[in-house]
Amino acid sequence: MRICVYAGSSVGARPEYRVAAAELGALLADEGIGLVYGGGNIGLMGVAADAALAKGGEVIGVITEQLHGHNLSHTGLTRLEIVPTMHDRKALMADLSDAFVALPGGIGTFEELFEAWTWAQLGVHAKPVALFNAGGFYDKLAGFLDHVVEEKFLKAVHRQTLVVESDPRALLKSLRENPVPYVPKWLDKVAGEQPPK
Repeated sequence: MRICVYAGSSVGARPEYRVAAAELGALLADEGIGLVYGGGNIGLMGVAADAALAKGGEVIGVITEQLHGHNLSHTGLTRLEIVPTMHDRKALMADLSDAFVALPGGIGTFEELFEAWTWAQLGVHAKPVALFNAGGFYDKLAGFLDHVVEEKFLKAVHRQTLVVESDPRALLKSLRENPVPYVPKWLDKVAGEQPPK
């Protein structure tokens, strides 16, 4: 099993974020779960990768040629894939992974998270998606998503597919024990789609 970890290229303002990234990386290694991430040597992404590597875990980085050219690649990974574009980067990270977890981060982290979650909603994949709510970082986002449900732009059943946990062990337990349900959408009626495998 491998988990794709989305994380900030900064360590953030509070020490809890760095601690959470290190805990997640170490736990994945302890559990024999590979870590797939954006391949950088900076920020929370670098912290998570270093923690997993320190425990002997598998860490696969996927980075663009542009970022690699700025010496942002982690040089001690199990494997580093260098790809032409951000689209290639995200697609390969998704292909290599069985689940997705977002640590605290900025707009790049959010964009990757929402794309993976959208793919699950549309039936492109049936892989679980989660927020690691370290230090309550995602409290307001989770509340906003509840508001989106109330305003009828998101079904409650789809909202519930996004795991939100503040403890790394509880997070892994939820990813393992709560498979993504297939919820037919209007698209199914149009295209005759079948549930994802």
